[in-house]
Amino acid sequence: MDITRNTFSNFGVFQHFALVTLSFLVHCVKPMPVPTAAPFCTASETAHYSLKFTGKWTQSAFPKQYPVYRPPAQWSDLMGVTHSSDFHMWQRNEFASNGVREFTERGEAWTLMKEVEAAGERIQSVYGVFSAPAVVGGTGQMHTEIDVFARHSYLSFMVRIVPSPDWFVGVDTFNLCEGDQWKESVTLELYPYDAGTDSGFTFSSPNFETIPQEKVTQITSSLPNHPANSFYYPRLKHLPPMAKVTLTKTTKKTNQIISLPLEPTQSNQLPTGNEIEDKLTDTPLDCEVSVWSPWGLCKANCGDSGMQHRTRYVLMHHANHGTPCPPLEEERKCIPDNCL
Repeated sequence: MDITRNTFSNFGVFQHFALVTLSFLVHCVKPMPVPTAAPFCTASETAHYSLKFTGKWTQSAFPKQYPVYRPPAQWSDLMGVTHSSDFHMWQRNEFASNGVREFTERGEAWTLMKEVEAAGERIQSVYGVFSAPAVVGGTGQMHTEIDVFARHSYLSFMVRIVPSPDWFVGVDTFNLCEGDQWKESVTLELYPYDAGTDSGFTFSSPNFETIPQEKVTQITSSLPNHPANSFYYPRLKHLPPMAKVTLTKTTKKTNQIISLPLEPTQSNQLPTGNEIEDKLTDTPLDCEVSVWSPWGLCKANCGDSGMQHRTRYVLMHHANHGTPCPPLEEERKCIPDNCL
């Protein structure tokens, strides 16, 4: 009898312990979050936006090593796409593509556009490509018009910081739609990014490839944490914005053709009658480049032939149908001369 009583007593203790444990699991253990898909736009009509990029790169805001000449502070062409949520033109904390490398280092957009085209054909993720002309000056403006629709409601773009090793500003996968409504107006502050492909510290650093390649990172007042860095301001908690972009929903004017200038401009605005007349008498300006840098190190194993590079930079961009700039990089075969 005592054995039976003890057995049932132990069973009661076990049952009580099991109920307490179950209650703890129900109330205290949270379920794993289930990944949610990107918000889906259900707007019925295509939206038309006016995009205005404004440079805020001034000597007063960024006094350290501010480029005054050879070349002065300026912005490259703006290159952008409208797309779905499964496409990234570039992405923070991810490796830059070859197209992004060429654009951020040399301002060449051919490979980047081929990558965009390939993504559009492969996964139908890209709707349109747009651009705006380069700006001569750190505080100029550029302007363009874009169309977006529900399936491709996201916007991405890049603008190269000139001069720089591989630095840029831009936007990655920004959604212009909320539910079934298009956003009426958006202003985004832009901060510098490092593409992770060149190891230069200053605006005018010579080409010095990063091996192995690093991921795209945002440049801050303390990153890279080196006094030689052009953005190194240890007293600042945050860098001031280097540029901003404003997107305004507008009514598309089908009866008006807007022709954007092909040359770099201080401000991309439609010219007045007097400005058009003045441009007819503009003197052509040929491109001017620096002398060649010394040949770089011969990249090869001892006993093998390799390649070495040299570069030059733009002193002045061509304008008004002047002579375009010649190639800014050369390479030649070499044999290492420092072998034991």
